[in-house]
Amino acid sequence: MKTENTKEIRADVLIIGAGMSGLAAGIRLAHFGKKVLLVDRHYSVGGLNGFYTIDGRGYDVGLHAMTNYVPAGTKNAPLTKLLRQLRIRYDELDLCPQRESAIHAFGNKLRFSNDFSLFESEIARAFPQEIDGFRKLDEFLKNFDETALDAKDSSARECVGEFLRSRELIDSLFIPLSFYGSSLPDDMALPQFAIMWRSIFREGFARPHIGVRQILRLLNKKFTEAGGIRKLRCGVKNIRIEGGRAAFAELDDGTRVFAEKILSSAGSTETMRLCSHKPADFGADNIGQLAFCETISVLDAVPEKDFGWNETIIFFNDAEKFNYRTPPGLIDPRSGVICIPNNYAWSDPSRAPQEGCLRVTCLANYTQWKNLRGNGEEAYAQAKALAYEKLLDVALSHLPATSEDKIRAKLVARDMFTPLTVERFTGKLGGAIYGATHKNRAGTTDVENLFLCGTDQGFLGITGAMLSGISMANLHGLT
Repeated sequence: MKTENTKEIRADVLIIGAGMSGLAAGIRLAHFGKKVLLVDRHYSVGGLNGFYTIDGRGYDVGLHAMTNYVPAGTKNAPLTKLLRQLRIRYDELDLCPQRESAIHAFGNKLRFSNDFSLFESEIARAFPQEIDGFRKLDEFLKNFDETALDAKDSSARECVGEFLRSRELIDSLFIPLSFYGSSLPDDMALPQFAIMWRSIFREGFARPHIGVRQILRLLNKKFTEAGGIRKLRCGVKNIRIEGGRAAFAELDDGTRVFAEKILSSAGSTETMRLCSHKPADFGADNIGQLAFCETISVLDAVPEKDFGWNETIIFFNDAEKFNYRTPPGLIDPRSGVICIPNNYAWSDPSRAPQEGCLRVTCLANYTQWKNLRGNGEEAYAQAKALAYEKLLDVALSHLPATSEDKIRAKLVARDMFTPLTVERFTGKLGGAIYGATHKNRAGTTDVENLFLCGTDQGFLGITGAMLSGISMANLHGLT
């Protein structure tokens, strides 16, 4: 690959975005001898699933759990397929499965784990009149080809309603699947629902001992060993389109990259707005509408031993019905996700986290946060502090009763992100973690040699993101 001081780089493939999908695509292409340049405006890799350090303490971004967990050697599983495609050994992921998670909603507690029979028995207990329909829905979803690139984005709610009658049960099923992968208000596209059903209920959760850093270090290593080149702290400023093709991409530092093909994980609208033939406001009707806030509390305690907190993840809803839409205020604390990263079945207990961690996620209003910040950093900081306290209170209401004073006495660090944080560090318009409302499963654009992968291509979660990069590399990059 030519990288002289002429401010020009020539490559077979330019990949925009060093998240999970971009890294996976880069590895796959480099394995087949392609000259790959991977660029990202951020100073580290990971995108929506990265990590950072404050005062010497590491924090994960995005990763509550790696979905699609299966034991080593499981045939025809998404995790098994991606490991084979990336030439990664199963043990290199260093995965530890969840203990047990739950859905708290409408007076019910529905437990589930990586053993689907537990969830099935919980549905039979709480909704005995619906168990036959639940089993038929599961059978339908098992036979649904969620990875088909021509799958239609019909309403998952309408589909589920053909099998189940109880609104409370339907809402309960949508709570975890929505929070972990829906870009649609109050619904999901059926292919996304099927993906998340398999990812969460049929397969399940796991986490490396050291969190997302393990996965990113592994992908980085594989990419470099395969001959790929990274360029961080330098994003794409624009893409010059000539004769229906991307002639070159200009980077932030003025470098021009001449590549036969460009594969972007930056997002559908975000990518097209880089192109010289599109107006600056292109795709305004396809910017993601759903954004989130998350609080992180670090505790000088072991949650299970000191507080009796046993569950890995709790999905909760305290409203009369599940509202998955932009709230009128800064946050909607009525529903969300409580994650206790300590509560995995550590294969090596000596390597388990020594500090406790409590993460709470809820829906947020990007515009409200943006307007608030326009009033100054002090107002923004005060609003974050109030939101933090509210979400901590909500989390404690769903955890075994423990003295709030005792918990606060154990607090040693805290942090919080808003939709503005997401937008700043990932470039996702509106801070929309799950991207555009409408997905582009084929990954094609109106530019002959410009393609999409990642969130807006339509595969979800960490495993899905890597599979998106692999599938789009196979389909568009190796031909």
